[in-house]
Amino acid sequence: MKYQDWQRMSKEKKILPKLRFPEFAEDGEWILSTIGELGDFYYGKSAPKWSLSEDAPTLCVRYGELYTKFGTVISEIFSRTNIEPSNLRFSKGGEVLIPRVGEDPYGFANCSYLPFPNIAIGEMISVYETDEHPIFFAYYFNTLKKQFAKVVEGQNVKNLYYVNLEPIEVGKPLKLAEQKKIAACLSSLDELIAAHIKKLDALKDYKKGLLQNLFPKDGQKVPNYRFPEFKRDRGWKERKLGDKQISSFVSEKIDSDELTLNNYISTDNMIAEYSGITKASKLPKTNRVTKYIEGDILISNIRPYLKKVWKSDRKGGASNDVLVFRSGSEITIDFLEAILKNDAFIKYVMKSAKGLKMPRGDKSSILKYPIRIPQLKEQRKIASCLSIVDEIIASQANRIEQLQLHKQGLMQGLFPKI
Repeated sequence: MKYQDWQRMSKEKKILPKLRFPEFAEDGEWILSTIGELGDFYYGKSAPKWSLSEDAPTLCVRYGELYTKFGTVISEIFSRTNIEPSNLRFSKGGEVLIPRVGEDPYGFANCSYLPFPNIAIGEMISVYETDEHPIFFAYYFNTLKKQFAKVVEGQNVKNLYYVNLEPIEVGKPLKLAEQKKIAACLSSLDELIAAHIKKLDALKDYKKGLLQNLFPKDGQKVPNYRFPEFKRDRGWKERKLGDKQISSFVSEKIDSDELTLNNYISTDNMIAEYSGITKASKLPKTNRVTKYIEGDILISNIRPYLKKVWKSDRKGGASNDVLVFRSGSEITIDFLEAILKNDAFIKYVMKSAKGLKMPRGDKSSILKYPIRIPQLKEQRKIASCLSIVDEIIASQANRIEQLQLHKQGLMQGLFPKI
């Protein structure tokens, strides 16, 4: 079959999404086309990392920001470059940006719509211009992870050249109004998600403020804030984390027959930012793993800055790279959890950590971590307060996750599978 005949037949094919707004239900099927038929590409020009500075004169977008900073619609520009403007390529406003370099083949579909004119676009970005609705296609491209991944080239560092994107098939509604309606729907949902993320960040900042004020700072005998019923009590006792009345490392081992994917904990299935654990992908080959019980606190000793800390709700075994703490007689487990999930403790651990690429906490130093503790009744009050905030944060995080799942399902329905 000649290419011209294939192209003509492709244009005659019709496709239909699962979901459709009522006002377009009678408009018939979508037309099958290709990315190349509906728009044109060009590459950005140089804006290397060494050229960036806060006081540089020219606003710019770099390919890494498509992975880390931007959503589907760019709302803010973060970088500035010192490169001479004549050596840059500037946006007109209304382009779709696609990363040209990356590591994960499925990450290349992280496309973003750039609404602003006169923004320098970095050379590792493919720029797509179309007379169709560009925000519609920015969202559409985000659903084409498999199709983009199939045409990626390279091994460790991968490239996606736009000549390989042009033949990818896409559908388009007959009316531009339907494209705009879909784009507006998804944009509104993204704005709602962004507002909830902002609220979550504010809650996390609020908790940080509580931790700073409910626990004594260096040199203080009592915290800045104390619940009224404890204001007349004596100062907090000074202790070290390794004092037997406070906590101890657990060294008891567990029989391998007792291990399951649900109770084996390693640094791989602990989640960063104090966010718990996931199911293990595999069990260890050795049975020389540490036994933990419900109420123990587990800390990943590899790259402590990731803040992988979990209070166990079961019994099981932990790998050698996970430290298991058990509380002593002068401290409640919830209060100990609050101490070990405090950024101040993580900073302390990092000061004595050994290694550059994969720093490891020093056990002897960790046991010397200085802390102050009040009476058990006050400990329980503080832990209860923090627990309530944690529940609110968890609820907010779950709300965001549900909205993101809703968006994912919506996008699967609003764009047809080809």
